[in-house]
Amino acid sequence: MIIDCHGHISAPVELWAYKGTLLAHRGSHGRGGVRVSDEQLIAAAHKAEIGPAGHLELLDRHGTDLQLISPRPFQMMHSERPGKLVHWFTEEVNTLISRQCKLLPARFVPVCGLPQAAGEPIERVFPELERCVRQLGFKGCLLDPDPYEASGTEAPGLGERYWYPLYEKLCELDVPAHIHSTGSRSERTPYTLHFINEESIAVYHLVNSTVLDDFPNLKILVSHGGGAIPYQLGRFESASLRTGRRFSTRLKRLYFDTVLYTPGALRLLIETVGPERCLFGSECPGVGAAVNPDTGETMDHTAPYIESFEWLTAAEKKLILEENARKLFKLPA
Repeated sequence: MIIDCHGHISAPVELWAYKGTLLAHRGSHGRGGVRVSDEQLIAAAHKAEIGPAGHLELLDRHGTDLQLISPRPFQMMHSERPGKLVHWFTEEVNTLISRQCKLLPARFVPVCGLPQAAGEPIERVFPELERCVRQLGFKGCLLDPDPYEASGTEAPGLGERYWYPLYEKLCELDVPAHIHSTGSRSERTPYTLHFINEESIAVYHLVNSTVLDDFPNLKILVSHGGGAIPYQLGRFESASLRTGRRFSTRLKRLYFDTVLYTPGALRLLIETVGPERCLFGSECPGVGAAVNPDTGETMDHTAPYIESFEWLTAAEKKLILEENARKLFKLPA
């Protein structure tokens, strides 16, 4: 069985129209909401938008049995003002995810977005996190390390006390946080590059702080193979040897998805952190949905790469493709 830990909702166009309306009136017309039928939610999961086929059809082509889906991060507008727009939109997206997962429970598992309005105390996200986990059965949440979205104001590093109430809440609820940035207001750093930068910064701060010691039960999954961390491990390892807190050892207390689209990158990640810390992810359909002219397949069709690695045992491949996700997200067997 293949479980993809990193997917995002394919939603009806009404969701994006709702977002556009919120941004236009800035809350002056009230909250409103997204009014769509169950049939529209199912149709959206079949509609070809990003890739050459619909969401469910691509999962079928790739042999993916189950996918965890969350909000599309670049749409989440965490830096918008007033902050209530962030809360309203996040809550609407999460509600649609919940509905779509209940309509298609054999294919999708819900992961919520947090309404991280830039500059607000992190405790403001708790009501929505609790609603999603306790009432709607969500299995985890996305955590944005930069709600300011590269606008020029720096967010606290993930090792700082600002985040501690959230870590306590995550441990209380026993759900993992999946580190994934949202948009970027920088013309110099487009959002797809911002993701990689922020993941690298997030790992650096977590590993070099006391968070993993203060919260031994905290479960953190890092998107896109940990950003640049595996590639630059030697740099951080050398510095850590002077402190007695070896970077590579502490790094293996985090989990990493395999949303990487070349065999070399996948190999480096798995060799760096170990197969027991890797969860298969493809973000299908997403940025990797373009067809690779060398293979005729979309770039995000990566499970065959992992399955072809002769240096992995059958048990290790099963860990990556299925068992690690079941354990981390407490999915039923």
